[in-house]
Amino acid sequence: MRVFTLIWFGQLISLIGSGLTRFALGVWVYQNTGSVTQFALISLFAMLPSILISPLVGVLVDRWNRRSCMIFSDAGAGVSTLTIALLLFSGQLEVWHIYLVVAVSSTFSAFQWPAYAAATTMLVPKQHLGRASGMVQLAEAASRLLSPMLAGALVVSIQIQGVILIDCLTFLFSLVTLLLVRFPTSKTTAEDEVRQGWRLREFTYGWTYITDRPGLLGLLVFFAAINFLIGVVSVLVTPMVLAFASATVLGTVLSIGGSGMLVGGLVMSVWGGPKNRIRGVFGFTLSGGLSILLAGLMPSVPVFFAAAFIYYFGVSIINGCDQAIWQSKVASAVQGRVFAVRSMLALASLPLAYLIAGPLADQVFEPLLAVGGPLAASIGRIIGVGQGHGIALLFVVIGILTMLVTAGGYLYLPLRVLEEQLPDAIADVAPATVENKSKTT
Repeated sequence: MRVFTLIWFGQLISLIGSGLTRFALGVWVYQNTGSVTQFALISLFAMLPSILISPLVGVLVDRWNRRSCMIFSDAGAGVSTLTIALLLFSGQLEVWHIYLVVAVSSTFSAFQWPAYAAATTMLVPKQHLGRASGMVQLAEAASRLLSPMLAGALVVSIQIQGVILIDCLTFLFSLVTLLLVRFPTSKTTAEDEVRQGWRLREFTYGWTYITDRPGLLGLLVFFAAINFLIGVVSVLVTPMVLAFASATVLGTVLSIGGSGMLVGGLVMSVWGGPKNRIRGVFGFTLSGGLSILLAGLMPSVPVFFAAAFIYYFGVSIINGCDQAIWQSKVASAVQGRVFAVRSMLALASLPLAYLIAGPLADQVFEPLLAVGGPLAASIGRIIGVGQGHGIALLFVVIGILTMLVTAGGYLYLPLRVLEEQLPDAIADVAPATVENKSKTT
């Protein structure tokens, strides 16, 4: 675990730096345009490129050395961030520059996750994959918790230019940690034959690998559906809380959510997750749906605090269990392609969620529970009426749908017995020791 821990620490520092830049750029765009739409477009440009190029990325990750892929990703994203800083210093930065640079950075970052996940399988013994996944979730949670607080203070003291330069230094730190280590060579398997030549089959292999295994396909569809529902909620959390409380309370809600994710990641990294990981996914997804439902039924500050902690605590366990399942069930030689397809399809529902969340709230649900609205005399007696209560009703619907999707996933037999029916594709021990550096690449 020593090499993995060193790499993990470098990625943790880089994630915190990236969080600083996201916060700073969001502040800059909103202050300079006053447009929520232009602010939201940053998220869209940060996601779409990585989704669109995932099939190519998966092939390259499997053909190239995974350490080299991570170095390439960090270097490209660092240069992109440095470009933003230079434009700021020269006073030439415009909003379209941010969209362009964020899209370029997203393209480089697309290599990071599949290479990181596949490298973890090479570095960490199978029995510790759950702990490793928990550590990854812990790093993301730390970024969510620390970055907004640090960025808020730093923007005032050293301005946005200084914040972005700090991010550049965190990329450099991450690069140094990668340069200090070597990754073991993956064992040759039957799957290696797909590496020969640039055939169409190479680009579709990840999809074929998943569809040939109904349990993995069911898991992918399950997460695509859940991500869509959660995507709607994530867009509407801010207007929902602000309808009932101040911006200070909103910040506290987000921090409590980050704390829940941090605690969940810490628990997962120490515990390693339940023995039956798929049941862990179902159980904590169910609790997440229930927390969304309660936040909608009883919209108040104490409920928001509790729901945020419970939901994000579960997110760490869910993602840690899901990651460990894929890492143990997919052959190491093709994890780049399979993980890229998995990421592309599981996240493809998010842009749609981002696009429809606003119209659903503004044009459908808010009018339903407006004063004198169609549901004011019925459901309004339970939830309440007025601004924000329509979004609360949408939260109730999303919470119920989340629980129904969870029940449907449990009833799908190949998914429920995935871990028993599909044999592990990796060995019980790491394929090489850290000390055997002469045999690594």
